[in-house]
Amino acid sequence: MTNYIVKTHKPGTVYAKPHFFVLNKGLNSGKPQKTPYVNCFVIQFSTSEDCENFYWISQSLWLSKFWHQFLKGSVIPFVTLDEFKKEFNSKSRELMEDFEAHQKAVKALRLLHKQEQQFHANINLINDLKRTILQRYCRK
Repeated sequence: MTNYIVKTHKPGTVYAKPHFFVLNKGLNSGKPQKTPYVNCFVIQFSTSEDCENFYWISQSLWLSKFWHQFLKGSVIPFVTLDEFKKEFNSKSRELMEDFEAHQKAVKALRLLHKQEQQFHANINLINDLKRTILQRYCRK
C-alpha cells in the first residue's frame, strides 16, 4: 500500500513532494484540486504516479458524493481530519485492490474531463460570437 501524509493546509506553505489539496468545508467537501483552497487538507506522496492515482480516487469519491454522509456542522458543514483520514484510507485501499479496473476507470475519467473542458471552451466561443454579433447589430 502507498504511504501518504494527510494534514491541514496552512496558507503560504510550499510542498516539495507531489501533492494535491482536498476541500474540507461546505457542500463540496472532498473536492480535489491541484491548487490550494482556503479550507483544505493537503495529501503528500513520495511519487507523482501515486499522487495521480490517488487524485483520481479522490475525484471519484467527490463526484459520487461519498463525503456527504460524513459532513458535520449545522451552518457550514465540514469533514474532520480524523474522519477524512480514516475513510479515505479504507476507501482508497478498497478501490486500489483491483488495479486494472482502477486504471480503466481513471482513463475513462480523464477522457471525460478532457471532453468537458472542450465543451466549455466551445460554449465560451459561442458566447463570444453571440456578443460580437449583437454588438455589431446594436451599432447600426
